[in-house]
Amino acid sequence: MSIGVIATLRIQDGKAAEFEAFFGELAQQVRGQEPGNLAYQLTKSRTEANTYKVLEVYKDQDALTHHGGTDYFKAAGPKFAAVLAGRPDIEYLDGVG
Repeated sequence: MSIGVIATLRIQDGKAAEFEAFFGELAQQVRGQEPGNLAYQLTKSRTEANTYKVLEVYKDQDALTHHGGTDYFKAAGPKFAAVLAGRPDIEYLDGVG
């Protein structure tokens, strides 16, 4: 069964360009190196300033676990810490059908 993830990220004022740049690099690595990742898309809220949502879909739990354990995802941790304006809100969803 596929697994969806919606990660809501609030970014510090003035840090959006920095965030978008490194996230773009991360997304390329995820899409290029994780065959179990079916979607990895950064979106920006139209109504909440400095708020982004990452829409993710994985083939199964193993693919999601693999994603979190990759060296490039772990290396992104300090970059996220430098731009986030609080803890991310992560929602996990089960695919239907």
